[in-house]
Amino acid sequence: MCRHGFTAFDAAYCFGSYDGKLRDLIHLLKYQSIEPLAKPLSNLLIKALPLDQRFDCIVPMPIHWFRRISRGFNQAELIATPLAKYMSIPLVRALRRPHYRPSQVGKTNAQRRDNVRGAFAVNKQKEIIGQRVLLVDDVFTTGASASACAAALKLAGAKHVSLLTLARVDRRPAMAEFRFSPANTTSMGAA
Repeated sequence: MCRHGFTAFDAAYCFGSYDGKLRDLIHLLKYQSIEPLAKPLSNLLIKALPLDQRFDCIVPMPIHWFRRISRGFNQAELIATPLAKYMSIPLVRALRRPHYRPSQVGKTNAQRRDNVRGAFAVNKQKEIIGQRVLLVDDVFTTGASASACAAALKLAGAKHVSLLTLARVDRRPAMAEFRFSPANTTSMGAA
């Protein structure tokens, strides 16, 4: 989707790959409720900030109120709060999820896009009109949720929406090992 330009966000940045220790830390925060991890994870977001960009506000990826109650927090908001303080820009809870949707985990790209179609609404339009918005989330998988959020923000008047995440899932098929053999090489010698 992103490779073909089918996203509503203007740019995407992330700290690292969604595997190993970073994946473990995200899971501890998100599923084991280890909230003190939010600050060190936010520090990783700071390292991934683009130095050549300016943003007017930070908008955390919203979760449905039922999921927020059952989890006790919104992990995107937890990691975005210290980032907003560091950048000295407001954190604006401009998005909400008015309808409960099943988790995106385990869905195909097309199913993810269908699942988030119409899932986000803007509730603080005055605070994002004409603004350069930094949308913050924990994990970038296919970009379906981020694109749906960016589309809602732009429809409400945001001038620019960039995505910043802790980790990126690489969903491309593993590249086959390529082996060179003398028959495959060409000489680059002088003529």
